[in-house]
Amino acid sequence: MAVEVDVARRRFTREEYYRMAEVGILKPTDRVELIRGEIVEMSPQGYRHQAFIDNLIALLAPRLVSRARLSVQSGVALSDDTEPEPDLKVLRFRDDVPYKERGPWGEDVLLLIEVAVTSLRYDRTTKLRLYADAGIPEYWIIDCTAEAVEVHRRPAQGTYRDVTRVTGATSTIAPQAFPDVTLRLAEIFA
Repeated sequence: MAVEVDVARRRFTREEYYRMAEVGILKPTDRVELIRGEIVEMSPQGYRHQAFIDNLIALLAPRLVSRARLSVQSGVALSDDTEPEPDLKVLRFRDDVPYKERGPWGEDVLLLIEVAVTSLRYDRTTKLRLYADAGIPEYWIIDCTAEAVEVHRRPAQGTYRDVTRVTGATSTIAPQAFPDVTLRLAEIFA
């Protein structure tokens, strides 16, 4: 005879999550992020994943140097219990509180980019809902296998109203906040 047991999950706040890192429960080498109070292990990075991140940095950094802040593989606070770590963030400059005193929150984000090799389903579901719910104005998913980019804009009710899939080496994309910063897919997937 099987016995059913109610399972209670212990959810964590961002403060508790940071404290676990401070005291060594979470190691600097742990690839984890806090999603709705749960500590979630992230997919390991392969050489394609890192190559496409490096390409995006090389393409975006010089074009955004005095216009926005580019941040790589670090957290963005979306609520008291959620801090995902997108592959790239394009953040607005802030005058009120420096980033060294308060890390980025959703309202600071102009564009989030996830580079997906093995995480494509997760990036299209869980991450997409988180980012849309937080009002992130633009979210790109770099589909490494298909060498395509999914561009999500106009967040509303846990999804994005405008979704475009860009394919083909000669195709271009540009962040809506910086329409003059045009990237060719051939450069991203070089």
